[in-house]
Amino acid sequence: MTTAPAPGGPAAPHPPSECAHLRSHITDSQFYGHRYSTQASHRIFCDRCRYQRWLDVEAALALSQGELGIIPAAAARMIAEAADVNRLDLPAIRAEIRRTSHSLVAFLRVFQASCEGGSGEYVHYGATTQDIQDTAQVLEIRDVLDELEALLRSLAGRLADLAEANGSTVALGRTHAQPALPMGFGVKIAGWLDETLRHLERIEQLRPRVLAAQLFGGVGTMAGFGENALPLLDAFAARLGLTAPAVGWHVSRDRIVEFVSCAAMVAGTMGRIGDEVRTLSRPEFGELEIGWRHGQVGSSTMPHKRNPEACEQAVVMARLAAAQMANALACMAGDHERDSRTLRIEWACVPDVSHYALSACEIVGHLVGGLAVRPERIRTNVSAVAEQIATEKLMLALGRHIGKQTAHEYVYELVQAARENGSSMREVTGRDGLAGAPLDAAALDEIFDPASHLGQSAALTARAVARARAVLGQPGELPNGTGGEADGGDAR
Repeated sequence: MTTAPAPGGPAAPHPPSECAHLRSHITDSQFYGHRYSTQASHRIFCDRCRYQRWLDVEAALALSQGELGIIPAAAARMIAEAADVNRLDLPAIRAEIRRTSHSLVAFLRVFQASCEGGSGEYVHYGATTQDIQDTAQVLEIRDVLDELEALLRSLAGRLADLAEANGSTVALGRTHAQPALPMGFGVKIAGWLDETLRHLERIEQLRPRVLAAQLFGGVGTMAGFGENALPLLDAFAARLGLTAPAVGWHVSRDRIVEFVSCAAMVAGTMGRIGDEVRTLSRPEFGELEIGWRHGQVGSSTMPHKRNPEACEQAVVMARLAAAQMANALACMAGDHERDSRTLRIEWACVPDVSHYALSACEIVGHLVGGLAVRPERIRTNVSAVAEQIATEKLMLALGRHIGKQTAHEYVYELVQAARENGSSMREVTGRDGLAGAPLDAAALDEIFDPASHLGQSAALTARAVARARAVLGQPGELPNGTGGEADGGDAR
């Protein structure tokens, strides 16, 4: 008997039968899931897609075995024809999983029953459960990498345009959240761009290592496949577009950990970009302006708010993705030749890190696409601390006459005294003897001009942009002296 709740109290929980159609993971929420996942990530990891991949792997195995005479070729063709998730009795699989307590046998029995002419007897011939599930998971990972690569390439193009447009904009460089030195604003964006390009390199480099087939049988000896075992592995891997590894990797989970690590790093970069944009768009800074559309609401109590929701959500995704690294690393310690304690963790952390990384990239892509740089506020912020950020140049100018270390101590005392007294550094240096160094008023004016101490800002920005154009296959020439890395390296 259910007791009715007191007036004004919490509602009574729904009976389990009424909640069967509801979703409980945040990525699956019909209301909030779009903030934690993408359409692509759901397409890759939905239950039906997972079963279709298992069917694809079983079909590839059967067809490869049929070609080598391990099973009848006719049976192989019928198995491949039946490998359609729409032909499976999914409720029967669900019931059979609960009855057998096995993740694949229930699926195989229903699939076998759907194969015509007795061909189902040859389904899964010589393979073990993990062969199918690992290979299918690798196919999932390949799809995620394809999506990540596309999002990163799109983001790199936008960042290249933004960096190029602001290569010589005199901006305030900050370290430890304090004014440091003048810099070209493009250098900041070039840093985001170069990090993004390195992720493209990582994805390209890890593909042959991570995207490997698994087909080694119960304990990794391939005994169930007979004399054609090794040719079968090559044919099976080639049919699926995967690498044929030297030996089985049932308990060697470094491939999966490498993928999770890469995805988490990608999300981490997105979080860094989002957080920097969040900071620089604060009214106190005002150097960036985030895109906004009428209808967005920042607060339920303060109608004026335009909160940096996208920036904050990118950081959330980065932190959630990073948390999956501990789970992935826990999978490195499997016992003997196989151990499900690791696999079932992967079934959770691989989809989760993929949802979060893809979401982070999508969020930041939209964020950067609507981002506006505000040069007038950048100039105002530079002007407010122009004297402070001239100290390096002043020190180096003095150092040519009195030595760098002596000049550091000299300028240190000078600037601290000026700040404590509320004096102008430019005026103080004009009156000070500067230890006899021959620096006249014109030289001091040049030293205290932030635009005179940008170093190689424009050239460094151009290097990063040129490298991005080369990686993305866009027109543009590499500037002289770009160095070996600027030719695009291994990224494609």
